[in-house]
Amino acid sequence: MFSFFGIHVLGRGTGVYSGSVIDVFARAGVGEEAVRSTLARMAKRNLLVRHRQGRKVYFGLTPHAEEVLQDGHRRIWETGAVNRDWDGTWTLVGFSLPDSRRRERHDLRSRLIWEGFGPLQNGLWIAPGEKDAAAILAPTGLDEHVTVLRAQAFKPTEAADLVRKAFDAASIADGYRAFLGRWDTGRRPPLPSAPDDLARQLMLHTDWLRLVRQDPHLPAEHLPQDWPAIRAENCFRALARAYEPTAARLADDVLDVIPVV
Repeated sequence: MFSFFGIHVLGRGTGVYSGSVIDVFARAGVGEEAVRSTLARMAKRNLLVRHRQGRKVYFGLTPHAEEVLQDGHRRIWETGAVNRDWDGTWTLVGFSLPDSRRRERHDLRSRLIWEGFGPLQNGLWIAPGEKDAAAILAPTGLDEHVTVLRAQAFKPTEAADLVRKAFDAASIADGYRAFLGRWDTGRRPPLPSAPDDLARQLMLHTDWLRLVRQDPHLPAEHLPQDWPAIRAENCFRALARAYEPTAARLADDVLDVIPVV
């Protein structure tokens, strides 16, 4: 759903009719009930806002959702697949929250993962380079429960040890290889069962966003030489460009939208 709104709603000042969202997702094999429950859940979590016009309900993005999607756009199109500019420093975030605040703890961990942090040990997360921790933590309201430090590794600790302990590089690489297996098919079109390029575009962006979300953008010097992220990124960008013209025309035909403030 984030992929859909990021491609077809972000930056357009529009709301989209729930029925036409259902039509788009049906092309990707997602049922009506799942779409409606996801839209309702996102509205409840201040990601979507409802706009009624007659009997129809349209969904637009909240300012919070726009910030999340703009950040995702930067991660996908500007950051690049490999971190070649690492300066040897780490951002450390330590926190301790009781079980009574489990939901807040889960949200904090989700934000940290999205921003490239990994769990070094219980309650201590690290990320390569300098991170804007204040901006990351601001929406959580947990400043009093969090400690933020900037540090470097000193012997006997090595940077490679930190990468190994806090991040599952093998699993990240497997994700990129699985993406290539699904989408880098040579002359044979990917996902031949998909009805059209609108469905392929949605599934392509969803697969790639899932990878980007799980990739902490580790320093290139601590990655294997055959790291598959660059090849996967090139594949994604080539297919995204190829699908965009046809998918945009199909979306114009399918989507019922209204202008919203």
